[in-house]
Amino acid sequence: QAQLVESGGGLVQPGGSLRLSCVASGRTFSSTAMGWFRQASGKDREFVATITRDGAITTYAASVKGRFTISRDNAKNTVYLQMNNLKPEDRAVYYCTAKYQAELYRSYVRGDEYDYWGQGTQVTVSS
Repeated sequence: QAQLVESGGGLVQPGGSLRLSCVASGRTFSSTAMGWFRQASGKDREFVATITRDGAITTYAASVKGRFTISRDNAKNTVYLQMNNLKPEDRAVYYCTAKYQAELYRSYVRGDEYDYWGQGTQVTVSS
């Protein structure tokens, strides 16, 4: 049974930073593309970032590009989202997601392309 366990959410002031972590189990992580999505209250879920199975290619939503960094450590079966210069509009529940048996050079930006999802972690940006 595949499982994604997230951590790192919390409350931060505008301009601050948080680092989200997601540990995957139950599948071969090295063949898995990983992504982060978020959903603000009353809004649709939106794409944030994704990283290819080998970590070679990262893709970001325009709203976070230059501020957020996705990375992975396959030895630890873990994907990270480093969030810098956080803004109030970044407030949302952030979800880690996995695409198993992913193509090597393909970036997945649609939520319905992914197979498993974490429980979500709340990120609140407020002064």
